[in-house]
Amino acid sequence: MKLAVVSVVLLMVLVAWPVSAGRKDLPGAGGYGGDHDDDDGDDTTSWFPLDNLLSLNYYDKICPNFEKIVDNKVRQWTKTDASLGPALLRLIFHDCGVTGCDASVLLDYEGTERRSPASKTLRGFELIDDIKSELEKSCPGLVSCADILTAASRAATVQLGGPYWPNAYGRRDSKHSYARDVEKVPSGRRDVTALLETFQSYGLNILDLVVLSGAHTIGQAYCGTIQSRLYNFNGTSGTDPSIDPKYADYLRRKCRWATETVSLDAITPAVFDNQYYINLQKNMGVLTTDQELVKDPRTAPLVKAFAEQPPQMFRQQFAVSMAKLVNVGVLTGEDRIGEIRKVCSKSNSGTY
Repeated sequence: MKLAVVSVVLLMVLVAWPVSAGRKDLPGAGGYGGDHDDDDGDDTTSWFPLDNLLSLNYYDKICPNFEKIVDNKVRQWTKTDASLGPALLRLIFHDCGVTGCDASVLLDYEGTERRSPASKTLRGFELIDDIKSELEKSCPGLVSCADILTAASRAATVQLGGPYWPNAYGRRDSKHSYARDVEKVPSGRRDVTALLETFQSYGLNILDLVVLSGAHTIGQAYCGTIQSRLYNFNGTSGTDPSIDPKYADYLRRKCRWATETVSLDAITPAVFDNQYYINLQKNMGVLTTDQELVKDPRTAPLVKAFAEQPPQMFRQQFAVSMAKLVNVGVLTGEDRIGEIRKVCSKSNSGTY
């Protein structure tokens, strides 16, 4: 009965998804600058806060090839290194989850988020720099690094087989970044209560928490993040008993060294689907935070619903939640503390 209720709620959420978003849910199917028609009945503007001054058409006139350049660069780089797709998704989670989606994670000097020990496994910086360099040739001084990261994360998701979502643009870049703020990003060892408090501070809800955790349907984790769960759970010198025994044995053999990596989805690691939730039902969550979702009575029904419903339900709701996430704590033209950086790793002021 509880599953039926949750499924109905999820379906009601998805009914609200604009028809135009389904039309764009394919790589290259519209959504690029000058190709957008203001009179096509698109009501995607209703998805964005009315007071953050972002616009779906922000670059249409000043940099009409913005999204096309981003898409092409992401495609070029991920063709050489497929792991960069999931890395870009992780990078935007770490950016938006600290002080908002302001590209503060890209600043690179002593004491920044990027130099924090918690950020040492983040990747994708060189790709963002390459995109910025290309855009400076076409649209000098007009495109922020925050907008680039936002567009690149969507391009990567679509190229991984994930959904398209409409992005509004006009973000400004933060001038500062502090390593101490990285503690705000959810770690792989928090319980659901701590995770939910963090998400609520972003203006997101429990459905967003479960859905965005589903990004772990692709990508990998460093074994160092789960070794305590495998070899010394709660100081017992044993393995977390909540992990499926056969899967735990596999992880122990795979993760003898902290620098090794393991797929977050052991069954379909390269496919953007709902297998992550099916795995959780079988006690095959890699991170503690993953498996906690199926233990907690507030999130378990949602996990069950996504596991048992068609993958498209997860894909569509992921698009909805990502469209919300990338608008967290943005800086705009009215914020004097923001800027459009010339180089994504450096503030224009050059004072650190």
